[in-house]
Amino acid sequence: MTFVIATGGIDISVGAVVAISSATCCVLLGGDISGIPHHPFFVAIICSLLVGVLAGIWNGTLVAKFKIQAMVATLILMTAGRGIAQLMTDGQIITVYYKPFAYIGGNIPGVMLPTAMLIALAMVLLVIFLDKRTSIGLMIQSVGINANAARYSGIKVTAVLFAVYIFSGFCAGTAGLIEGSLIRAANNAGLNMEMDAILAVTLGGTLMVGGRYYIGGTIIGAITIQTLTTTMYAIGVSSDRLPAVKAVVILLIIVFQSEKFKQMYSDYKFKHLKKSENTKEATNA
Repeated sequence: MTFVIATGGIDISVGAVVAISSATCCVLLGGDISGIPHHPFFVAIICSLLVGVLAGIWNGTLVAKFKIQAMVATLILMTAGRGIAQLMTDGQIITVYYKPFAYIGGNIPGVMLPTAMLIALAMVLLVIFLDKRTSIGLMIQSVGINANAARYSGIKVTAVLFAVYIFSGFCAGTAGLIEGSLIRAANNAGLNMEMDAILAVTLGGTLMVGGRYYIGGTIIGAITIQTLTTTMYAIGVSSDRLPAVKAVVILLIIVFQSEKFKQMYSDYKFKHLKKSENTKEATNA
């Protein structure tokens, strides 16, 4: 999502892609209580990731090739995606009893760290490599700042946009595997996940208008949102009330980060310091 927003776009379909990816894997593995998968495990994983890539190709084609606004283009898949997932599962909750499937969202035997954390770390390292060791990061920023100027300077804007939406779909497909493994079933996964992704990026300091982005800031934003979610559940806040609480906290964080608030705080500190100096001078006199 960071790369997509950095180009001046947005992808609100990632939650639906998570649902499709999760449903794909669960359907291929099957809900046989004996635990015997209908298809090989690696085939199910590859197909789930390919579904995410195909979703990215769809969004990228609409945005880059047909010049449809990103919000409208991804809204199509956001609306249809969950319906597609329901069609794949016939509206049923498919529970997967194949044990290795639980390793993706849990722990691989003999490995202390959760598998999902290792996958997330691998994705972060991949993004950092693309950002720091290749010219992709510079091209993304150039397109986000001024697409026309980037085109005149020789950058293939269409290819850059196409690539970031494909990568977004691939990430959503990976998240779908993890989400499905956590609950070991296809059950409308990824609900409202696109909102958390967008909030993580914006809390990290990346502007919605595109341009410069901050991978480290996005990571901190994601950790902040997940910490807030976990804390609210721990103190007994219901899932129905959680979005309201999350909205208030995030609003406060955004306000505190705004330039206006920083200026007001600086002015307050200056006035307070000036007042203290005047009081000290009066006392000395």
